[in-house]
Amino acid sequence: MIKSKPAKLHWNYFLSIETDLIKTSRFIEFCGDNLGTYSIELARILISASSEVDVILREICNLILNDESANNINDYRKVIQQNLPEIIDEPVFIHRYGLEFIPWENWNNDENPDWWRSHNKIKHQRNEHFNMANLQNALNSVGALLICVTYYYRMIFQEKNRGRNIIIDLNKTTELLKPLPQLFKLRNDYYRHPVYLY
Repeated sequence: MIKSKPAKLHWNYFLSIETDLIKTSRFIEFCGDNLGTYSIELARILISASSEVDVILREICNLILNDESANNINDYRKVIQQNLPEIIDEPVFIHRYGLEFIPWENWNNDENPDWWRSHNKIKHQRNEHFNMANLQNALNSVGALLICVTYYYRMIFQEKNRGRNIIIDLNKTTELLKPLPQLFKLRNDYYRHPVYLY
């Protein structure tokens, strides 16, 4: 007999996208000189990650507002700015390549992220904007997805443990989300065991 419990589908989807991106690192060195490198595979990763960001942000906003009134990136931005502003300045690290970036920082200026705008142009006008399917936008979209998925599951875990004497912070959330990402990391203090020291 096989027993099962509900899978963390959004976490597994993030890990799948991350694995696809890791495969590209065999052909494209993840460094500043190559951030403008573009390809069909990076376009696919950017579109996949950005589409999942849309799904997760809608879920987060539904949980916050307790309704389904947030329907697009501009709605999500307003809800996040008012209720989870820490997402906006959340850094993402790729220690293996010495990279650090803040995927949502444009929201500090009430603008959507460059990677999000690029995703839309690639989705709707790929022939004219294919060069936007680059490494920088792919990295930012997958990093943004890591942030969103982590905050989403923190909210889910908090809801499941409501009324119990259990604190679900981001440290506990990363402990519950297994396996850990292979490439992307959030701040070290979000992990019980530091993932990188330098």
